[in-house]
Amino acid sequence: MKVQLLENLAQIDAVAWNNLAGDVYPFLRHEFLLALEQSSAVSEKTGWIPRHLLVLNDGELCALMPLYLKTHSRGEYVFDQQWANAYHQQGLAYYPKLLTAIPFTPCQGLRFASKEGLDAENILRLFLKTIQQLAVQYDISSWHCLFPNLAQLDALKSAQLLVREGVQFQWFNKNYRHFDDFLQTLSASKRKMIKRERRRIGEQGVCLHRIQGADISDDDWRVFFQFYVLTYLKKASQPYLNLAFFQQIAQTMPEQLLLVLAMKDGSPVGAALSFIGKDTFFGRYWGCYEEYNSLHFEACYYQGIDYCIEKGLAKFDSGAQGEHKIARGFEPVTTYSAHWIKDPQFAEAIGQFLDREKSAVALYKNEVASYLPFKKSFGFPCQNDDEN
Repeated sequence: MKVQLLENLAQIDAVAWNNLAGDVYPFLRHEFLLALEQSSAVSEKTGWIPRHLLVLNDGELCALMPLYLKTHSRGEYVFDQQWANAYHQQGLAYYPKLLTAIPFTPCQGLRFASKEGLDAENILRLFLKTIQQLAVQYDISSWHCLFPNLAQLDALKSAQLLVREGVQFQWFNKNYRHFDDFLQTLSASKRKMIKRERRRIGEQGVCLHRIQGADISDDDWRVFFQFYVLTYLKKASQPYLNLAFFQQIAQTMPEQLLLVLAMKDGSPVGAALSFIGKDTFFGRYWGCYEEYNSLHFEACYYQGIDYCIEKGLAKFDSGAQGEHKIARGFEPVTTYSAHWIKDPQFAEAIGQFLDREKSAVALYKNEVASYLPFKKSFGFPCQNDDEN
């Protein structure tokens, strides 16, 4: 076997890539990553320089790992700017660094894929050896693997990497037949709150339309993109993605897209775009022209819960942040990242920091879990990490 560095995803056959990546997790698909590159959302200019790793055996692709050379830490959702500052204070450079992640996507999933029958730990060791060689060759400080799924966490730990923990909020489908089944598991006050929030949508003259990817029109995409940009402009920041990216995935992977469009008096007033995995609904992008009471909750959460129940999807991954999700039945789950730090002294110092941070994260997770809205009679404790 030999490892090959790939600087342009268009140079690898999409079918060969997807045969390894699978259909469980839409963001590792060749179509998604290629759209990021061809739209220039991922490029040297944006500080995301593709350096993907492939393992070939007699010319056959048998393993892959998305990899980027990063000159900053934006768009990652695992914050290491303090580490960069510590390097700077010591007169050292933290950037560039190497990163295995899905750009701008804080959703857990496969971070490397291999042909069936190959040992994951051996493949990871091969990738890590190559990464360490690149780090020496190009004077790179570190490598970071963000939001791996639990199936790959053991392999990352076995490689003696530093592991960092975080918390996100996800909704789990307990074999509900319809939305009211879910509501019956909640305390009376939270059940009334959600019913009131959903009722207010109609009272304001707003209606929601779910549009499957293949049925999203060009006008719908342009309207959605305006909403998406407004979300960033309201925070005085620039969006990571552009219209070309969305138009490309609309053509290449429409079966995994769902647009929720909010309309009032025949005009769009808000929209939420989500991705559909094999057993998971991924809520991703949202925006609106003006604020309507509870519209964000309806478009981004309740419509997604409805969809999961109707289609039998096991969970709803709502991405990063959002403690307001707890009252609406989203449970705290532990997320992970793995880190290789080239400098031994910094590796030791960061490891000590992560030990302290892990205790704080555990306390936080237990605290927010105490606010879950489920009735005790239904016996729904916070979802065990090992089942996520």
